[in-house]
Amino acid sequence: MNILEINGLVKNYASTKALDNVSFAVEKGEICGLLGPNGAGKTTLLRIINALLVSDEGTVLVNGIPASLKAGEHIGYMPEERGLYEKMRVEDQIMYFGRLKGADPRRLRIVMGEYMEIFNLTGQGKRRVKELSKGNQQKVQIISTLVHEPELVILDEPFSGFDPINGALLQDLIARLNEKGATIMLSSHNMPAIEEMCNTMALINHGKLLVKGELADIKDNHKTSEYLVTTRNPISLPLLNDSGLLTSVVATEGVRGRKGSSYLLKKRDGVRNADILDAISIQGEILHFEERLPTLTDIFLAYTTGAQAQPAHKMEVAMPQEALN
Repeated sequence: MNILEINGLVKNYASTKALDNVSFAVEKGEICGLLGPNGAGKTTLLRIINALLVSDEGTVLVNGIPASLKAGEHIGYMPEERGLYEKMRVEDQIMYFGRLKGADPRRLRIVMGEYMEIFNLTGQGKRRVKELSKGNQQKVQIISTLVHEPELVILDEPFSGFDPINGALLQDLIARLNEKGATIMLSSHNMPAIEEMCNTMALINHGKLLVKGELADIKDNHKTSEYLVTTRNPISLPLLNDSGLLTSVVATEGVRGRKGSSYLLKKRDGVRNADILDAISIQGEILHFEERLPTLTDIFLAYTTGAQAQPAHKMEVAMPQEALN
């Protein structure tokens, strides 16, 4: 069942088309990454979903309800441009945003206390927002977004201002919210974090939706027949070239946590993995062998610039011309 349905959205700013017939759906329980370069239309889309903007054409349904203040009670939205009142006390601020969403004050206080403990802010409720560090202000912003226990959580650049420890804390919280049934939409330039958390992806560029689907399927569609292999000792690349199984060999950085010599191989069409393993094992012990799936950064670049991110490497060995014929 879809919690969010976006159908034919068009939004124009003078001569600029911020959204150009964008349509996709988000199922309940998804963690969806909303990606795109600056100016792609992401912020405009999020504002329309939250009824902060009105589209020129198209519709948005949240739990079957057209985008509106009523539909917004199902949403917890944290925009990239934060909106805290600096002179207001922390607990008053959180309660205020929760009441705007129609939540029960008694329940709000219970949930606020739970989140204050999770984010190590217990005892900070009487302080004014401006007295907190930037990182703690970010925590208050997140608590204000989540305190009414929304079914759909939309976070725009949620890791901004967080150090790695608090970033990991937020990642864990997002996973727990999802386990409890919340649907999450994340818009961020932190590709590794998005890749680790999301199971679906929507990519927008120049106001157009380029792709929306399961991240695993999108990665599978962008495979390049590349494999990472680690051997206990260095191997002879010219000898491996002579096997005629590969189109290129790159000596690359080691796989994290593994010792040995690592290589990135690109195999020919129709070649079996077993044949490659046999050719390598003749030279020495294989410690690790895996297919290299494209990263989210690779996919992002492929769609937005037509380029492919290249792995860092120490040496590249070109195939003999006769091996390429």
